[in-house]
Amino acid sequence: MSFSELFDTEFKDRNKSHFSAIVRVALSDGEISVEEQRFLDKLAKELEILDADYKDILTNPTKYPINAPYLYVNRLERLYDLGRMVRLDDGLEEKQKNVLTRFAVALGFTPSNVDYIVDKALQLIDNHVDLDTFVYEIQSMNK
Repeated sequence: MSFSELFDTEFKDRNKSHFSAIVRVALSDGEISVEEQRFLDKLAKELEILDADYKDILTNPTKYPINAPYLYVNRLERLYDLGRMVRLDDGLEEKQKNVLTRFAVALGFTPSNVDYIVDKALQLIDNHVDLDTFVYEIQSMNK
């Protein structure tokens, strides 16, 4: 296997892991709504998830482990995607917020302040901010 193939494989595995985490959030209320399905379809294309992998992840999303990104900004990008999925459902159920909090810890956010970060993230998503604004606002929270 060449170096470029190794890099490509690692990149694809990381994207599958991220996508499976979002599918788990979508399934946290027991079903995937039409709006969630549209979001998943779009995200799968953005993450270059193959059709076979897409179907496999929908069938068994726990097959892929959550791999926390090394860079903080990448963790924020993943939190943004996960938070947007949570907000697609009508009304936020406590169970979905708990799932988002667990994923935030798995992404590498500190347990001692994860509730504060998740609350701020959901507030920003409710305000329909774009990714750049989201990242800026979360990074500036404690300044």
